[in-house]
Amino acid sequence: MAGAVKLLFVCSLNRWRSPTAEDLYRGFPGHEARSAGTEAGARIRVTAGLIGWADWIFCMERAHVDKLRARFPEELSGKRVVCLRITDEHPYGHPELIESIKVALSGHVAVPGL
Repeated sequence: MAGAVKLLFVCSLNRWRSPTAEDLYRGFPGHEARSAGTEAGARIRVTAGLIGWADWIFCMERAHVDKLRARFPEELSGKRVVCLRITDEHPYGHPELIESIKVALSGHVAVPGL
């Protein structure tokens, strides 16, 4: 989608939080979203290519920001990286997880349903 704002959501294993955030933006006009995890066992693991693709990188926890900065210092140069401070307590698609993500994103980008 040309001109779309590209959002990358990052958590540990790419199973609950970041896929929930990615799905929130499915079909949302003017936005593209992808998700990935920082750990070796992640469903989809963060790559330099994903970081290069993204306009915004939203990490669920501070530890995710730190891991990205350690692994991809050059790729992150000039990138907008935001820690959403969302803990790993609700499974994929849980209403409380969705609400937490929406609230945390609201000061940064347009949010579906807000």
